[in-house]
Amino acid sequence: MASDASRRVSDLGTLKAFGHPLRMKLYRALHIARRATASQLAEQVDEAVSLVSYHLRKLAEHGLIEEADRAGRDGRERWWQPASEGLRFYDEDFSEAPELAATHSAVSRLSFDQHVEMYRRHLDAHRSWPSDWRAASFSSEYLARLTADELAALADEMNDLIKRYEQQGRARDEAGDTENRENVALHVYGFPFRT
Repeated sequence: MASDASRRVSDLGTLKAFGHPLRMKLYRALHIARRATASQLAEQVDEAVSLVSYHLRKLAEHGLIEEADRAGRDGRERWWQPASEGLRFYDEDFSEAPELAATHSAVSRLSFDQHVEMYRRHLDAHRSWPSDWRAASFSSEYLARLTADELAALADEMNDLIKRYEQQGRARDEAGDTENRENVALHVYGFPFRT
């Protein structure tokens, strides 16, 4: 990965490029794999290699992914990797014009829908996981009374905590500690609401 920092997406073109359902899935799969070919990703998303290759090139055109070093690998296929640790989207970058705001909302809804679908698949397969994984899995809802500053501070703390665990897990995985290690999704939302 070229950069250890998350990329702030603030332009409409990149937002639209990312806001395609298959591209979101491909970005997520590539983020987990760290390096993969179009063929490998096509298997994961159950799509044709040619279609996956097209969408990978679109993600690359906007700097979201990049070609990976092919050292020691078969040179016939192009390897890809995320161009940054992750992506960040801020409402303030897309609130100046109706088209920007509408596109940001649509991409956010699509991302949320994919999160819900991932969790539904987990619920459907929950009983097929070993008991330690069933016990470790969680779903929580907290209803707090906070200020905007307190919510922002909470988000920062949670982000730091999750990053620490993610980095530890990746380092242990790369060191060969792969037994009983699985991909884990954490979808965290914090938002105001009125009753």
